Amino acid sequence: MNSATSQHNSKQDNSSQHNSKRGPVVGVFDSGFGGLTVLRALLPRIPAANYVYLGDTARLPYGAKSQATIARYAVESARFLEDRGCEYLVIACNTATALALEDIRQAVSVPVLGVIEPGARAAKRTVAEPGGDVLVLATAATVQSHAYREACAAVGLRATEVACPLLVPLVEEGWTNHPVTREVLRIYLSQALAKCAPQAVLLGCTHYPLIADAIEQTLRELGSDAVVIDSAEATAEAAEAALTSTIAVSMPASSATFECFATDSVEKFQRLGSLFLRRPIGQVHHLDLGG
Repeated sequence: MNSATSQHNSKQDNSSQHNSKRGPVVGVFDSGFGGLTVLRALLPRIPAANYVYLGDTARLPYGAKSQATIARYAVESARFLEDRGCEYLVIACNTATALALEDIRQAVSVPVLGVIEPGARAAKRTVAEPGGDVLVLATAATVQSHAYREACAAVGLRATEVACPLLVPLVEEGWTNHPVTREVLRIYLSQALAKCAPQAVLLGCTHYPLIADAIEQTLRELGSDAVVIDSAEATAEAAEAALTSTIAVSMPASSATFECFATDSVEKFQRLGSLFLRRPIGQVHHLDLGG
């Protein structure tokens, strides 16, 4: 019996264990580690919740896959989280949100929140001027989808999307405050500011909150006073509002619980995941979702 079968067969037991605890069960999904910045933002906002995080690390990067493949992977992960008893899903992956959000919503029976629209709405609150400029820093796949451009246009903002492909590997290397990362940021931001004069800079990748301070400092050095918007925080804020308004549950002051699943090396997930979550990660469960 493989891991996926074992997990599926035990879903009723797992669901009852979770539901016997306090608060809602919230599933958080990403193709890898970046979504842990969303979980990190959720933990203090909804402290009575029980979180289940799934990182599909065996099949990343999603950005190199077709839309159909991304949708299939994301739907499989979402269904697993629903089987674990999750009452609400947060898709903490920009690529999956951009290319598979509607597929996910059609595949599960619980509410689903993506990471892109909350970021655009947060930018709208920051940029008072109608038609104001927002600079979106993201991966190449997210930029190519133009999901942020469309989401910003929907709230009356003009977005300039800039791909920053070197930032994810630098963050995963742990070089969040390294001179190389600073120089790469200076190059990307210099080129971006030559195209627009943004009032806000939206972090369109869940890895980027780890270098938010460096991004803000580099902007200031380049003469920009744009406000840096963390889409992970914006997503957590939106989830908090949705949960408190749609799920009737008392939320006493307590420490949130979370468990993590990874589809590849659990040792690597523990090591890198602790960097993103900014706290140690104990046991990580291995999950086989197939190819």
